[in-house]
Amino acid sequence: MLQYLEEKADFRLPDEWLSRKAEYPHPSTCPSDASTLCINDEKVQIEKGDEIPSSPRVVSLAGTESPAETLSSEKHNVRDDIEQAIEKVKSTPIVPRRTTEGIILVDWYSTDDPENPRNWTNLRRIFVSLIICFYTFVVYTSSAIYINSESGLVKEFGVNATEASLGLALYVLGYGIGPLLWSPLSELPSVGRNPVYFWTMLAFVIISIPTALVTNYPGLMALRFLQGFFGSPCLANGGASLGDLYNDLHLPYALIAWVSASYCGPALGPLLSGFSVPVLGWRWSLLEILFAGSAIFPVMFAFLPETSPATLLLQRAQRLRQATGNLAFMSQSEIDQQGMSNGAVFIDALIKPLEITIKDPAILFVQIYTAVVYATYYSFFESFELVYPVYYEMTPGQIGLVFLSILVACLLGAVIYASYIHFYMNPRIRAVGEPVPETRLVPALAAAFGPTLGLFVFAWTAHPDIHWVAPTAGITLYGTTVFVVFQCIFVYVALSYPKYAASLFAGNDFFRSALAFAAVLFALPMFEDLGVARGNSLLGGLSVVGVIGIWTLYIFGARLRSMSKFAISGE
Repeated sequence: MLQYLEEKADFRLPDEWLSRKAEYPHPSTCPSDASTLCINDEKVQIEKGDEIPSSPRVVSLAGTESPAETLSSEKHNVRDDIEQAIEKVKSTPIVPRRTTEGIILVDWYSTDDPENPRNWTNLRRIFVSLIICFYTFVVYTSSAIYINSESGLVKEFGVNATEASLGLALYVLGYGIGPLLWSPLSELPSVGRNPVYFWTMLAFVIISIPTALVTNYPGLMALRFLQGFFGSPCLANGGASLGDLYNDLHLPYALIAWVSASYCGPALGPLLSGFSVPVLGWRWSLLEILFAGSAIFPVMFAFLPETSPATLLLQRAQRLRQATGNLAFMSQSEIDQQGMSNGAVFIDALIKPLEITIKDPAILFVQIYTAVVYATYYSFFESFELVYPVYYEMTPGQIGLVFLSILVACLLGAVIYASYIHFYMNPRIRAVGEPVPETRLVPALAAAFGPTLGLFVFAWTAHPDIHWVAPTAGITLYGTTVFVVFQCIFVYVALSYPKYAASLFAGNDFFRSALAFAAVLFALPMFEDLGVARGNSLLGGLSVVGVIGIWTLYIFGARLRSMSKFAISGE
């Protein structure tokens, strides 16, 4: 049942795959991955009268960008040329590359090959995207949903407030360390994204059972770390999965939904447990994590397909070898990794984020800036507990409602950024091609001032004599502008460092989660010593560094990229 095309009894190779002519001396002559179509003739006919421009190019049809595509992306958006030509016909066969050694490079059968994730129906891609977003939401919500249980831990285990907050801090640290392992593993074509998602989420659900039932403090802390560690693959790999599904014009919209899921999770967590924990006990927040994980896991198991083009084409090559008995069928990933063990590939991907961070000043700034913003974001949670119940006599449930301001901020930021993409960026790309990556930072130039202003508004309006709406407005301003800045930075990194984007996102998760881990622990003592006003003013002062950094990156980014061996050229 549900057989692949190559597994069916009546399977027959397309005529274009039966030629014996060697088109390339070696696959590396055309530097690309297995999801590319090389157009090296002086003029290539898609169909009579439908011509593709004559210069040699490599055009990505399914996912990761190739080096040759990257080199031309700043001058001309090659993908638009090919898509405009392909749109004129229903289907164009893809002739596989062959080498003088007899290797047949396995590719998609045609431009509308249904196994190519970018050719799936819109409904299917939206459904897959929603599963990834809900998965991400559950993992992120499971961090801050614990906040309302801290007072119960203090009473049951006899710990102080800082020790109780360690349950949140260790969870955040766990999902910062996890992507350093899971992201490189998912990049191995022989593994793919789905096995990592499936097995880690299964572990997340299983671990959530003793977490809700544990009767000692050290055991609870260890289990909270493991929860974050096994829940973390969605944090770095979720964006990569969406990149498998959508092209450059539509990917920003999908990323908005995914980032919104991660952004709103910590904000809605306290709301979900704010009314239940005071009535049903402190363990109820941990039971809610178990319920949510148990609900999304079977959906992922039953309906989440593999999306990695490298993995799908590797599996196709294996099926073709089995169906035809011809060992010449090979995927690009098999050729690239000849002579390399999976361990060597994995170790290289594991150390790459740290290497790039140390050697590339632009990435170093991105890591530091996002880490500070993320730490500030989690520090807010401790600040709320000192403001709203003390100054405004709110219950835990009402405080949870205050967290909805982050949801409002997320929606406002999404509307602002989506409007920029729809009304400015995409029309410009269609008209003149992909601009230099620094153009993606334009919305952040103004938004970078927002976190500072929002923090100062919150700091100096959080007072019993001032209505609670005023500090909440500061939270909303902070959240809206941080959302826009994060979107701009992440897209900038993906365009400037396409070959290392997955590793950089994993590294970014680690750096910001590590600082957030520390922030959760030092925030409460800081606010108790300095007060809410001065403590948040200190955070606001630190955020000024981000304003300087964003503008510096915008002005000098091209020069920095020209000096980097990891980024695409700024020329």
